[in-house]
Amino acid sequence: MADLETIEIETGPSPVATVVVLHGLGADGNDFVPLTQELDLKAVGPVRFVFPHAPVIPVTINNGYRMRAWYDILGQDLVRLEDEAGLRSSLASVEALLARQQERGISADRIVLAGFSQGCAMALLTGLRHRERLAGIVGMSGYLPLAATTATERSDANAMTPIFMAHGQQDPVVDIERGRTSREMLRALGYAVEWHEYPMGHSVCMEEIADVNRWLLGVLAKP
Repeated sequence: MADLETIEIETGPSPVATVVVLHGLGADGNDFVPLTQELDLKAVGPVRFVFPHAPVIPVTINNGYRMRAWYDILGQDLVRLEDEAGLRSSLASVEALLARQQERGISADRIVLAGFSQGCAMALLTGLRHRERLAGIVGMSGYLPLAATTATERSDANAMTPIFMAHGQQDPVVDIERGRTSREMLRALGYAVEWHEYPMGHSVCMEEIADVNRWLLGVLAKP
């Protein structure tokens, strides 16, 4: 497990909450930095945004080309061909990142863990297993990895943690049915999943950002 390099942006001094955003395959932490300009969380107070960079690894489906990835993509079948070792390695790295936020004074219940595509998979994987209650989990254009072990490995602390999931109806990278199946698996386990679909591909749209903004204000409202 390696410490993740990160980009940090704080909307004011002495942040009262942290939003961690995990990027997708082949991108890096810069990918979602513009999000800080689109979200209006003034009602929450100063917020620290953390954008980690995934490690650079060879990716099998891309002919072994080395790029930033949270885990290897072994083939088109995202269910049967999962890089469990890579997923668990990045899980440990994201857990360490969350621990550092707590060491810096942000309690777990003031942290939102979000991600896009591979980052969505990591946010769900880590958030459901985290031993302290998080404020919420955001999964955009992704799916639930290691689904078969979720029921036995999940943390009771996050059993009631709200989850926001969204997906593009014309997504050519992660088929929307994969997202819908993940949503139903989570709901079957008792999670409160707010689900949104948008007429887009494997991307993020302004309507989605507005929905995320509203949801974040709800889960991070001052106690």
